[in-house]
Amino acid sequence: MEITINNVQQKAELPPNYEELIKKCVEEVCAREKIPDNYEVGITLMDDEGIRLLNRDFRGMDGATDVLSFSALESHEEEPEIFYQNDDDDDEKPLVLGDVVISAETAARQAEEYGHSMERELCFLVVHGMLHLLGYDHKDRDSEERMFSLQRDILNHLGITR
Repeated sequence: MEITINNVQQKAELPPNYEELIKKCVEEVCAREKIPDNYEVGITLMDDEGIRLLNRDFRGMDGATDVLSFSALESHEEEPEIFYQNDDDDDEKPLVLGDVVISAETAARQAEEYGHSMERELCFLVVHGMLHLLGYDHKDRDSEERMFSLQRDILNHLGITR
């Protein structure tokens, strides 16, 4: 597995162990979803202005958000588990999942608003973004319940609670 973490912002203070936390969250999501160990994923931490530009350019929404996911996998919303099949003949070739972009600035603000730690908010956003990469969504009540339930289970398993 290759988890690339880039912190390209300087506006929000990150926990000293932020890279370890992010890796732990990514690994747990992938283990829970039975992703083969030869995956690659990128996690980028940026400021509100950077994520606002991405949100505008890729989603047509001109405003900052907390997390964006850019999946490298085909979308099959009804059956996200089929995402994980590596159709390449070469089993050694890594399965590129995509990228998760988090606004550290928004994460810090939300942690304060919700009354929990930056560690908890960062982990929540990593897990949420990873689930989006793997095909989960919350467009309707059923898909929202499925995604949010899995999200809670993963965070609880990691000991990351409010």
